Amino acid sequence: MVLENKLCITNSAELARAEEKISKMKAIALYESNLVDESEIGKFSGLAKIHKFLFEEIYDFAGKIRTVNIAKGNFRFAPVMYLNAALKHIDDMPQATYDEIIEKYVEMNVAHPFREGNGRSIRIWLDLILKKELKLVVDWNKVDKEDYLLAMERSPIKDVEIKVLLKNALTDEIDDREMYMKGIDASYYYEGYNTFKAEDL
Repeated sequence: MVLENKLCITNSAELARAEEKISKMKAIALYESNLVDESEIGKFSGLAKIHKFLFEEIYDFAGKIRTVNIAKGNFRFAPVMYLNAALKHIDDMPQATYDEIIEKYVEMNVAHPFREGNGRSIRIWLDLILKKELKLVVDWNKVDKEDYLLAMERSPIKDVEIKVLLKNALTDEIDDREMYMKGIDASYYYEGYNTFKAEDL
């Protein structure tokens, strides 16, 4: 299944390559901008701005809450009918400590508010929260991709694993663009690219 896109691409592998190339170029521009202001860091409104900026050249739904239910393998993300309530709950979650920030990150991943491009957008969102609240970011070069994917898969049930994994990769080098860009690497999320499915409501 190939998502409808502005590039008129009908091959899933070709779309994945184009999406990664364009979103990475946009991510560099995002890094150098002040798109998300302080009041929106940790809020869905800030995440929506990030997603729109990264993907607006590719998808009409960029920055918009999805209208279909999606799953990866056997895991179903938050149903559309509960999505707005879930996002309001996440907005209200505290983010003063490392544990609180990762718990918020896990909840946003479960919500998976967009049709596509959630992983990269939410990792940028996480780094903005860590930078604002703790003056730290994740050095994604120190995060093993497979360990990360497994920890994120298990995080809705037990978040200790992802907390330890990311805590061991924290750095105070908050202005290092190379580390930031590693977090945009689609390979963190494209594992199992074709396992996604969606059902129109």
